Amino acid sequence: MAHRTAAAMAPTAAAWLAEHEGELIALRRDLHAHPELGRQEHRTTAAIEARLLAAGLSPQRFPDVPGLWCDIGAGVDAGPGVDAEAPVVMLRADLDALPLADLKDVPYRSTVPGVTHACGHDVHTTVALGAGLALAAHARLHPLSGTVRLLFQPAEETMPGGALDVIDAGVLKPVTAAITVHCDPALDVGTIGLRSGPITSAADAVEITLAGPGGHTSRPQNTVDLVYALARLAVDLPAALSRRVDPRSALSLVWGQVQAGTVTNAIPRTGKLRGTIRTLSRETWETAPELVERLAEQIVAPYGAEIAVDYVRGVPPVVNTAEVVDAFGAAVDTVLGHGASTTVAQSLGGEDFGWYLTHVPGGLARLGTRTPGGTTFDLHQGTFDVDERAIGVGVRFLSAAACELLDRYADPAGPGPDAV
Repeated sequence: MAHRTAAAMAPTAAAWLAEHEGELIALRRDLHAHPELGRQEHRTTAAIEARLLAAGLSPQRFPDVPGLWCDIGAGVDAGPGVDAEAPVVMLRADLDALPLADLKDVPYRSTVPGVTHACGHDVHTTVALGAGLALAAHARLHPLSGTVRLLFQPAEETMPGGALDVIDAGVLKPVTAAITVHCDPALDVGTIGLRSGPITSAADAVEITLAGPGGHTSRPQNTVDLVYALARLAVDLPAALSRRVDPRSALSLVWGQVQAGTVTNAIPRTGKLRGTIRTLSRETWETAPELVERLAEQIVAPYGAEIAVDYVRGVPPVVNTAEVVDAFGAAVDTVLGHGASTTVAQSLGGEDFGWYLTHVPGGLARLGTRTPGGTTFDLHQGTFDVDERAIGVGVRFLSAAACELLDRYADPAGPGPDAV
């Protein structure tokens, strides 16, 4: 009956964590010490696979990229006697690290030069694994209302993201809803951040190349003054976009690299601008490539430079389904208590989890990782670290949220969240 499984799951998760939380922390530290970049996560995949196999589960690797998925419960391919209409809730974790140096002085510091888990994917992976194993332990005694599908995805930090590899592999086809957590170093450990509607931004990349015949800096009138044209483009394109797009979309073009020339007295033949484009609006995101290319060409035209715009689709915004966020709130109340959730603002950060939510309903929740009264770290920095108590919090929340959603989708007309 609806809305009972999450409450029944709570003591199972607590008991499972009492026995295995130390093991999860050790796994997180091992992953942190051995980070792998996108589509190179072979060691990480093997470690997760080994733990799932040891628990008697049947993980399935992707054929062409690292990563795997694993069903808990009856499974969507369990054969005769299984309700083909039973819901499937997918718990997604991302595996990859970032090309940054680890600047922390800790025993689990990265052993891979120039690579570290600076966004918390080691925590996401550990939390999803722990939630899955706790759910599997619960399902042996108490049948779930459907199937929980664990997904360990490669290459979240790349553009357009490993989520597209997963979707192409067909893993999303039987899924009713998809959920995930993301570390939030601005929230204290024990807190879950929730938001209905958009919670992250769309994020794309753009590279613009200008070309001309080159020449001497003493005679700019005889050639294409490429650096000047590049400078005008760098300043004028973001300004033009701000007047051609609804301000409520919060479209932002920020350059991360400007490259041209090698000496002071020669006008170069080529130059490049590289940057990111972010917007809170899915509608603006869909029209941005054509607009950026057209405006860039118009800005450069008076200077005679040839232009090539390489616009790379990154990720759409993550748009949380209201009903899923409501289930998140019920799960927080059940396993962490009233007051453990807080409303968070929409971020301009990108997350390729948004690709899944263009196909199925779902939600991303923020997992508090800050020690109360301690340092507020920043994501994508070599100093980033977490209060590891967040792992147990994440396991309890994610397992309860999965059960809550399974119950609601299995019996949408059933009793409300106060039923016992």
